[in-house]
Amino acid sequence: MTGGGTGICRGIALTLASVGCNVAITSRKLEHLEPAAAEIERAGVRSLAIAGDVREPAAVDAVVTQTVQKFGGLDIVVNGAAGNFFCLAENLSPNGFGTVVDIDLKGTFNVSRAAFPHLKLRNGVILNISATLQLLGTVGQAHASAAKAGVDALTRALAAEWGPAGVRVNAVAPGPVEGTEGVRRLVTPEAMKMIDDSCPLGRLATIDDVANAALFLCSDAAAFVTGVVLVVDGGLWLRSARALAGE
Repeated sequence: MTGGGTGICRGIALTLASVGCNVAITSRKLEHLEPAAAEIERAGVRSLAIAGDVREPAAVDAVVTQTVQKFGGLDIVVNGAAGNFFCLAENLSPNGFGTVVDIDLKGTFNVSRAAFPHLKLRNGVILNISATLQLLGTVGQAHASAAKAGVDALTRALAAEWGPAGVRVNAVAPGPVEGTEGVRRLVTPEAMKMIDDSCPLGRLATIDDVANAALFLCSDAAAFVTGVVLVVDGGLWLRSARALAGE
C-alpha cells in the first residue's frame, strides 16, 4: 500500500489487517510509516514499512520486490500516494501541476505495472484511491482534478487489459473525509457548513466509511466487480460542486 502511514490509507491498512492481511506500507519518509506498521502488527499480522517514492520506477520495483520476498506473494495493491494543495489555475506553476500528476497518476501506473507480474499469479486486486474533485468543476483544484480523472481512466483501462489475467482493478472515490489532513487544509468552516446542509446523508464521510468500501472492493464479495470507481461521499457530489470548492 502506498501512502499507508496516515489518513485514509492508514485506515484502509488497519482494516485489511483486521481481517488477517499482512500489510506492507510505503511512502517517501519512513518516520511516517513506523507508527502505522506497529499498529498493524498489534492486529496480529505481519507488517513491512519501506521508504520509497512512487514517482521513481526503480524505487517502486524495489518496494514490490521486498514485499514479495517478505510475504511470499502479492494479493492486493492499494495506490493511495497523493499530493494536493489549494491553488487557482492562473497561479499554478507548471512544476506544481506536474508534481501532483506525477505522484497521483504516474505513481499509480508505476506501482500497478510493477505489481502486475505478481498479482496475476494469485488473481490479485488493485485498488486505486481517487476523489470526487474531478466529477465537477472544483475551484483551486485543477491539478488534483486532472490527476484523479487520469486515475479513473487508468482504472478502467487496466481493468479491461488485465481482467483476462485474473486481476481486478477498481477505485474508491472519497469526498471530504472527517479528520484528514485534506479536510483540515482545504475545507473552510463555511464550506463545512455547506457540506452539512448539502449532503443527502447529512455528514462528512469517516475514514471507516472509506475503509469499509475499500475492503468490499478488495474482497471476494466483489469477485465479479472490476473497472468501477465507487464514490463514497454520502451523495454530496450529486448536490453541489460549491460545497467542495468552498464557495
